[in-house]
Amino acid sequence: MRVTTRLIVSIVLAAALVSAGWTFYQARGERAHLLEELNHRGALLAESLREAAEPLAKRADAKALTRIADKFGGRRRLRGISLHAPDGKTLVATAGLPESSPPPRADGAVDCGLIPGGSLHRCAAPLENTPGFLAVFQDATHVEAGVREVWRRGFFRLLTQVLLITAITLWIVRFDILAPIERTAEWMRLQRAGEGHGAAPPQGGLLGPLASEAAGLAKSLETARSAAEEEARLRHSGQSLWTPDRLKEHAKERLRGRPMIVVANREPYLHVRRDGTVKVLRPASGLVSGVEPILKACGGTWVAHGAGDADRETVDQFDRVRVPPEEPRYSLRRVWITKEQEEGYYYGFANEGLWPLCHIAHARPQFRAEDWKQYHAVNRLFADAVLSEIEGVDEPCVLIQDYHFALLPRMIKEARPDARVSLFWHIPWPNPEAFDICPWQREILDGMLGADVLGFHIQYHCNNFLETVDRTLQCRIDWEHFAVRRGEHSTSVKPYPISVALEEDAGPLPSKEELMASVGAKGTILALGVDRLDYTKGIVERFLAVERFIEANPAYLGRFVFVELGAPSRTNIPRYRDLVEEVKKEAERINARFASKEHKDWKPVVLAVAHHERTEVARWYRVADVCAVTSLHDGMNLVAKEYVAADREEPGALILSRFTGASRELRDALIVNPYDVERVADALREAVEMEPEERRRRWESMREGIREHNIYRWGARLVDDLARVRLDAKPV
Repeated sequence: MRVTTRLIVSIVLAAALVSAGWTFYQARGERAHLLEELNHRGALLAESLREAAEPLAKRADAKALTRIADKFGGRRRLRGISLHAPDGKTLVATAGLPESSPPPRADGAVDCGLIPGGSLHRCAAPLENTPGFLAVFQDATHVEAGVREVWRRGFFRLLTQVLLITAITLWIVRFDILAPIERTAEWMRLQRAGEGHGAAPPQGGLLGPLASEAAGLAKSLETARSAAEEEARLRHSGQSLWTPDRLKEHAKERLRGRPMIVVANREPYLHVRRDGTVKVLRPASGLVSGVEPILKACGGTWVAHGAGDADRETVDQFDRVRVPPEEPRYSLRRVWITKEQEEGYYYGFANEGLWPLCHIAHARPQFRAEDWKQYHAVNRLFADAVLSEIEGVDEPCVLIQDYHFALLPRMIKEARPDARVSLFWHIPWPNPEAFDICPWQREILDGMLGADVLGFHIQYHCNNFLETVDRTLQCRIDWEHFAVRRGEHSTSVKPYPISVALEEDAGPLPSKEELMASVGAKGTILALGVDRLDYTKGIVERFLAVERFIEANPAYLGRFVFVELGAPSRTNIPRYRDLVEEVKKEAERINARFASKEHKDWKPVVLAVAHHERTEVARWYRVADVCAVTSLHDGMNLVAKEYVAADREEPGALILSRFTGASRELRDALIVNPYDVERVADALREAVEMEPEERRRRWESMREGIREHNIYRWGARLVDDLARVRLDAKPV
């Protein structure tokens, strides 16, 4: 209340000062206007009477002068007329006037002004043929009365303003400040007491930003509380849960303050220009979902290709920006590459060459010398960026991501032999016969073996890699410890099944109906697919399975809908452009086949092609009854784990391809061969009709697996193995 009183008093004082100043200005103007009016009227009257009154001055005829005054007495405010000698002595005057009057100016002009006391106004005009002058007197009391009226109106205007300002201020304070404060305080009290699970913070108003920050703080506290409770539970049962805080402390202990540098082609945050403003996009990416928690926990720098159209506007002089925007935890260092370099390095060698080579699925690898040249050049650009980031740092740790940077480990290690370098290969590794297709296989293997630690998702890919190296390079393979020894340098090759963090207490459940309506879907049973539009994801085969499911189970007409959230990818490559058209046409064909008057607004397949943000995808995970991950070949596929990790009210059902790394861990999913359309259709029916008890048993088993083997444990294993590296004394 004290603050409210001070606010009102301050506003009233400010209003009073403004009103007083304005009233003073008006009063001065009113006085000047009334005096000007008296001067004008008095001067005209004096000029008109001067000739007629001059003979009266010679005769001192008071009666005649009175008659003249009476003749003009009807004029407003005239009080009388007098005639005076040159020295001001009164010769003749009407009754009630001053006994004397000061002479006018010597220039012969009419002299007008107020007489001291302010009640009379005099205009004096010199006589033309007789020494002396004529004076006309007018009543001037209305001048001060007019000024007083201005001040009176100003006072009442101020009083009205004060009352209105006080009322409006009290209204605003009560409903726009105090009420949100009370709601926010009550919400925070519930959060502190642990009673506000799922309650949304107050939104909007003056306290919107504060509420948003408080929500983030409450979420962090709730996460910490849940992690502590889970840690206590698991310790009681002889287990231990990895959390961000535990990973952070573990990294501090193992890395001894050395910074972590992550290198990836894709950046976790893009700055783009939309409707004249710069916005931040968080692309849906398995790599980002898997790696970012490590940097959030440990701190450091993410080095990536700056691909957003506003990326250059948001970095500092060193091409860095702190992220995440709402709670900065680490730096994002952007590397700029030309359009020609991107075409050769990314679209060419990486995605028309290495990607199909490693996946062995529906596309012939394309290897061109110019692409290889650009691939080498961009790897060198990234090497220079990393070396600048670790300059002056003893024994830095570098975690390189994926097939875009096969040459990078060697480049870094040659310049900084004291750096601990790890390369994690997110896609499969083919058998030696398949890899033998690549014209630059020796250079790629040599670059990769510059790493101290080389990771794949599963042991099978590690075995393929070691066999490829054994057949291609002169080296010693330690099959017992899964390592490659070349000269004085050793590379450890291990499986690191990447994972995600389990989502708990994510807030109110989104509306399934509203989400489906946003993409034009209609039904009661929602099956979901989340993919980049890539030929390895088995999207067309999945649609065929949906068609077969509806065909074999007509009872689900109008009830079952499959929503595919497809993100456009690598559209510069003809095979990907063709795939987009193929997927669209297949969806249209299936929808046309089952169209009917009975279910005119229903479509069995809804294809939503767009760049879906992680937060948007997470909402779909929480409401989908079934999620289908039917990749034809995949290293891990985090979509499967993200779906299981989502915070839901009821368990879901996961259909999972046997050709994904995730199928080795999520064994309670419905494992299918994606090429077997009949089996996938049967799995859809099994997922929809599964008994609640069986569904819950499978779901809890999969969630328990992710809880125990989460992303923080994955990061801890990488940190451990990097910290154990025995550094060479000289460059590799």
